[in-house]
Amino acid sequence: MNQKRIEVGRVCGFVLGVALATALIAGEASPVAAQTPTNNAVQLEATSGSKVTYRVREQLAGLNFPDDAVGSTDSVTGQLVILPDGAVDGARSKLTIDLRNLKSDQDMRDGYVKNRTLETDKFPTAEFVAKRLQGVPSPLPAPDRATGQTGFQLVGDLTVHGVTKEITLSGYATYSKDLVAGRAATDFTFATFGLTKPTLARLLSVDDKIQLEIDFRLKRTN
Repeated sequence: MNQKRIEVGRVCGFVLGVALATALIAGEASPVAAQTPTNNAVQLEATSGSKVTYRVREQLAGLNFPDDAVGSTDSVTGQLVILPDGAVDGARSKLTIDLRNLKSDQDMRDGYVKNRTLETDKFPTAEFVAKRLQGVPSPLPAPDRATGQTGFQLVGDLTVHGVTKEITLSGYATYSKDLVAGRAATDFTFATFGLTKPTLARLLSVDDKIQLEIDFRLKRTN
């Protein structure tokens, strides 16, 4: 009986030892495993040709039909970082737009939008921090095989006029060897970000909805 107990004890000790060794090995390896997705991430940096545009339907005095007020800026900087599983690294994925460089076809409108609506002296930039990405191949195609086009949705936090709201950008992306390019859009109201509607002498009315479009050219930097 004692011999059996000794044998059982040896077996249990062996199993326990294996379990502890496995746990220790897993514990030592876990930091490396946690770093792997970040190390293999694809970094996409905004480059020349990126542009942000707003569109607002307005009715001018003397015209029998409404028209779109359109303003844009190519002062776009920042990057998106896509992990191997297709997720976005939110801590490193931010685009910054310099609103002081917005330009339309009317200087009077530009002055009002910058000084009264956006108050660019207090809030010179808008920031978009990406959080979730849907529709993009996972992982992104390697540079030597990166061709084709796909639709996508990018969810993130947009900060304008000191107010941050979650928005969804919907659009398409085209892949080439070193570049991911395309267009995405969303819309919101003036009230969403606490913005003042323009009121000018020739301006009879302005729609509540603002259409925001991003033409992006993102260069692989890794």
